[in-house]
Amino acid sequence: MRIIVCKDYEKMSDEAAKIVAAQLTLKPDSILGLATGSTPIGMYQRLIDMNKAGEIDFSKVKSFNLDEYYPIKADNNQSYRYFMNENLFNHVNIDINNTRVPNGEASDPVEEGKSYDAAIDAAGGIDLQILGIGRNGHIGFNEPDENLIMGTHRTMLTQDTIEANSRLFNSIDEVPTQAITMGMVSILKSKMIVLLANGKNKHEAVKKLLDDTITTSNPATFLKTHPNVVIICDEECYNG
Repeated sequence: MRIIVCKDYEKMSDEAAKIVAAQLTLKPDSILGLATGSTPIGMYQRLIDMNKAGEIDFSKVKSFNLDEYYPIKADNNQSYRYFMNENLFNHVNIDINNTRVPNGEASDPVEEGKSYDAAIDAAGGIDLQILGIGRNGHIGFNEPDENLIMGTHRTMLTQDTIEANSRLFNSIDEVPTQAITMGMVSILKSKMIVLLANGKNKHEAVKKLLDDTITTSNPATFLKTHPNVVIICDEECYNG
């Protein structure tokens, strides 16, 4: 596990975009695992700028997102499909048919999870997975629990996560209480993982990543079992 500590969020976003750009240069038909939330927005903006400048090409790229609220319609402005379209897909030359987000309208979330993992495997697996991290150590929507689930699945959100996400809604009552998320094995099968974290409120979660423990009470600690993980954080997050 390698850590890159940057002066601030802007430098973090630069470093993350450079890694994605290098991946696309080395393998134009890369399979990207993508994340939502406020943290990767700066990285996405830089990738948009690089694409418009002709420095990187998304035309052969396929992508799979980590998670989606459930139930939610794709055109809901709080859905993660909507987020990805607005913050990346609509602004680069990616084939929208090559982008996949878990179906928040699936009638059978169990089957949706199975088909999602099967589609990732059929594509050849994720080359580069972008992750954020929750204050409680969740990645995707794999929340702290006694047991963690291997594959993509429906899950209940913790009150901490609901409260953290409520800033994006008119009220906390509007925040979905469930989601469909890649499971821990789905994530750990990725060839390379880049985790982004910024701000003091992520300090404790990242601190756990740098000690010598692995625990389901902080799902992100399972990244220690992966051979190719890069953590990119700002000084505020690293120093606490």
